[in-house]
Amino acid sequence: MAWSLSSDRPIYAQLVEQVKLRIVSGLYPAGSKLPSVRDLAAEAAVNPNTMQRALAQLETEGLIFPQRTSGRFVTQEEQKIMELKASLAQNVISDFLTQMARLGFSKEESVHLVQTAEYDQEEGEI
Repeated sequence: MAWSLSSDRPIYAQLVEQVKLRIVSGLYPAGSKLPSVRDLAAEAAVNPNTMQRALAQLETEGLIFPQRTSGRFVTQEEQKIMELKASLAQNVISDFLTQMARLGFSKEESVHLVQTAEYDQEEGEI
């Protein structure tokens, strides 16, 4: 999963979102060690201080935790990860339904379109 950052919102907030996506998608599984701040910053092409700020936010939210001299780890609380996943999904669904309403579709029509769409899970594309 590539880091995709835009200039329209604070970078650290985008980093928080993308690390969350990496956690819920299993790229960073529960209990796994995260790459170092410098490695993550280099991979995302951002300043290490910005990455540090993003990781501090994730610590505050309880999604990652530090271990002295060992680095940072993803929470082992599967329930917390599942709640985050459900929350992110709800946001995507809400945004989708809002966009479909702008196009003139009812909720029922939107649901029908989703149910009849062909989805290639390997590619993640419809």
